[in-house]
Amino acid sequence: MNALLDAAARRPIRELPDELVSQIAAGEVVERPASVVRELVDNALDAGAREVAVKLVGGGIRAIVVEDDGHGIAASELALALRRHATSKIGSLSDLENVATMGFRGEALAAIASVSEVTLASRTADAPHAQRLDARSGELVPAARGTGTSVEVRELFFSTPARRKFLKTEATELAHGIEAVRRHALARPDVGFAVWHEGKLVQQWRRAAQDARLRDVLGAEFIDQSREVMLDLGVLRITGRAGLPEAARARADQQYVYVNGRYVRDKLIAHGVRSAYEDVLHGGRQPAYVLFIDIAPERVDVNVHPTKIEVRFRDSREVHQAVRRAVEAALAIPRAGLGEASAAALGAALGERPGATPMRPVPDWRFGAVAQQPRLALEQVSALYAQDAASPWAGRAAVPATALTTAATTPPEASPDAWPLGRAIAQIAGVFVLAENAQGLVIVDMHAAHERIVYERLKNGLDGAAIEPQPLLIPATFAATAPEIATAEAQAETLQRLGLDITPLSASVLAVRSQPAALAGGDVVELARSVLAELAHYEASSVIQRAQHELLSTMACHGAVRANRQLNLEEMNALLRDMERTERADQCNHGRPTWRQITLKELDALFWRGR
Repeated sequence: MNALLDAAARRPIRELPDELVSQIAAGEVVERPASVVRELVDNALDAGAREVAVKLVGGGIRAIVVEDDGHGIAASELALALRRHATSKIGSLSDLENVATMGFRGEALAAIASVSEVTLASRTADAPHAQRLDARSGELVPAARGTGTSVEVRELFFSTPARRKFLKTEATELAHGIEAVRRHALARPDVGFAVWHEGKLVQQWRRAAQDARLRDVLGAEFIDQSREVMLDLGVLRITGRAGLPEAARARADQQYVYVNGRYVRDKLIAHGVRSAYEDVLHGGRQPAYVLFIDIAPERVDVNVHPTKIEVRFRDSREVHQAVRRAVEAALAIPRAGLGEASAAALGAALGERPGATPMRPVPDWRFGAVAQQPRLALEQVSALYAQDAASPWAGRAAVPATALTTAATTPPEASPDAWPLGRAIAQIAGVFVLAENAQGLVIVDMHAAHERIVYERLKNGLDGAAIEPQPLLIPATFAATAPEIATAEAQAETLQRLGLDITPLSASVLAVRSQPAALAGGDVVELARSVLAELAHYEASSVIQRAQHELLSTMACHGAVRANRQLNLEEMNALLRDMERTERADQCNHGRPTWRQITLKELDALFWRGR
């Protein structure tokens, strides 16, 4: 071993050969055939293509051909296009800081050519014919094709067999290749895409409007089980669709995020979306969504990774909070619908501007502003909780203002279609309420439904309030990292609003002197570490809100009407009307559904009616 180290130490510094440099770069840019597809389709879109065809052989391992009808490459520039860091898309640092194209690094074609056999054929509108360039030999010959460019890549990783061994089966690589094109198709409905494999058309998306393209790519079921997302802040605009909680999936395979038209994976955005679903999603289920974030180019850095799949925002917390609020607003409205008064109140709560379309709020969020709210003692929290928990429907005159409303119960003579959730007709096993509406039969889990109602009222009553602390007789100390100590000092006021008093004892030790009173008996050090970690990455106000909501969710669960409670028709109808007025009433606080609809057609099928 020492001999090897000595030999390595004696090696002189030397410049690597261009081919080896390109192969090293290819290791970052080209992971599998789908990586080649992504880079070549990027170039086609930057060239103004309206139609893009991707042709694969052997899942893309043996051959990849990408053809477009863009503006083409001049014959004199074909050889230059294959050289490292040669591009027409940027020419200065200013251009790099305001990138508006999919590609810009000028290394993809060179990297691909270093690990495969590449030929490039292109024709501009004013050229008499196309020119075809062999990247390996440099030979340039006339070719026949219309305006646009064709790139043919054969035998990927033939020159680096160790890399080729890491590729999966042809079927797996084909699936990744189709997914790469699908990601482009979602963002560019103005472009037609076709994917061929072994000479057969396996996927096609024709040019269409945005809504039609979403339906074509993700399916009608996704559109039917999702809500529109829309938020416009001037320098930041978020559009798209967020899947309903009950349509969540076991895998995170239908989550698409685009920044200025570029598909990206960003942990901060993913966390923002997840936090919007946190009290409506059950267990480890994964929401489905597609979000398009348009932001001023100078506020985002796309030059973070050679694959361009990662970005860095100038104000990451601003983006995180905007994403969370945009998705929250889309999910707030229950499927059963809100009354006019509640809709107006929701719009006001979301900062709806005058003249905005109802139920499509465009909030005017103030990022980073943590409202200075008075501290509510735990006794006050408990008092509000007790109001909702105690006998919510019995006796109209005695019911407090925060309890379930019975004033708007359904009159006996009302038709089933007078209310979205219909008219109560019975109670089963002291657990479920049956109601009849225009569509058929509605089944309500009364505990889950009331739990959501109580929870939303507690949130509205305590929004922004501080959590009551409980001093520790003996402070809990722990060895802390430098970032943890810096966060504890910078976020001291925020921590106190969470009921936590965390102060440095030394350059490497933190002391916890108080904890939230409602969490007494828990692991104080673990709690402190997790809160500090969140505060280091996310907006303080969102951390405070989530801590409050976890406490209130527990209280609402204990305060909701229990199973085996016998309700009369008036009380059942009161529950239905309150569900129609309550945000996120389709799920309880733990993400379980609160009601289900069985249509008349489904009832007919159960009894073979019409056969």
